[in-house]
Amino acid sequence: MSTYTYVLSTNVGKVRLATGDNDISPTSDAVFSDEEIEVFLANHSDNINLASAELLEAWAAKYAASADSEKIGDYSYSQKIVDKMLAMAKRLRDKDNALPAMTWSELDLTGEEE
Repeated sequence: MSTYTYVLSTNVGKVRLATGDNDISPTSDAVFSDEEIEVFLANHSDNINLASAELLEAWAAKYAASADSEKIGDYSYSQKIVDKMLAMAKRLRDKDNALPAMTWSELDLTGEEE
């Protein structure tokens, strides 16, 4: 059985917030289950940005199988959702790449011990 929660103090909730997959209702309109989001988190050692990027790429893949546009008589429709999701995934990856790999609180190069 799949579960669908939206608790912002959890990593699953943070991924839902970052990706917009947060429509949790009694009928659950969420796209991904908590268990699926946990797989994305495990793939990236609980890194919220990278797990969110992978989720958006998987979500975009679902839409990629559909037509981008259609025209019926005077009515035409065009969707750019795949491009938008992939652009957001790229922004999340870029945001993560901009973070320092490690931080130094105080570096002592004198070689003297205190």
